[in-house]
Amino acid sequence: LEEGLLTVKTHGSRRSYAAIDTEALRKFVELHYGGFSFVSKEGLTRADMASETGNSKLVMVRSCPGFPVNTYEPIPCMLNGRELVVNPSEGSFTFVADWQKFRIPEDVIVVGIENMENFRMIRQQRELFEQTIGSQRLLFVSRYPQSTDLRSWLQTIPNQYIHFGDFDLAGINIFLTEFNAYLGERSSYLIPSDIEERLAKGSTERYNGQYKKFKNLNTIIPEILHLIDVIKKHHRCYDQEGYIKMQSSICE
Repeated sequence: LEEGLLTVKTHGSRRSYAAIDTEALRKFVELHYGGFSFVSKEGLTRADMASETGNSKLVMVRSCPGFPVNTYEPIPCMLNGRELVVNPSEGSFTFVADWQKFRIPEDVIVVGIENMENFRMIRQQRELFEQTIGSQRLLFVSRYPQSTDLRSWLQTIPNQYIHFGDFDLAGINIFLTEFNAYLGERSSYLIPSDIEERLAKGSTERYNGQYKKFKNLNTIIPEILHLIDVIKKHHRCYDQEGYIKMQSSICE
């Protein structure tokens, strides 16, 4: 970094480093650290590395690209040109690794869920989704593990995308910068009708911790701007997991 050979890319709480000039970096490493081989990881798998060297960890390669999907009713999809009916049993979900070749019906709404607990327990939130979205078929997706695979897949399909995250400034910022900025008008934020009532009893500590960083958060989307105003009005945040408890108590 000090030599100006690397650039830093921030991905949420993580960082990655990329060479600005590969040849200059190669010469610098050879001069200071001896002979190293520079290998492109494009298309490499751990199996390739193990076959060639006996060591699958010589190059950082993502062994599990993709993202999990979930639904509470069967949805016929296509994967690698063949039909795949997404219909996980309660307590499980399906992981799509070959996401570039995964296609869903155009009338299905994709709901992205930030928290894994909410993602796993979609049936306990079905009433919430039906109240806010309607009776359309829904395919639930998650960014776990953290990567850009989900967003890249969303950019290749025409389906409407609804983001279900925490009701705080940081959560709204994630939607605006990581999804809406790429998907535009076919993306929206899930906002329950009772969110102001819940925010009035939410966390002031979380709000205070986020305020300095996100105090100037703004958008031209009216419903999200209103949500930002309500959050600032009450000086509180509310976690999406709270809706699992509500639905669980109703089911009980």
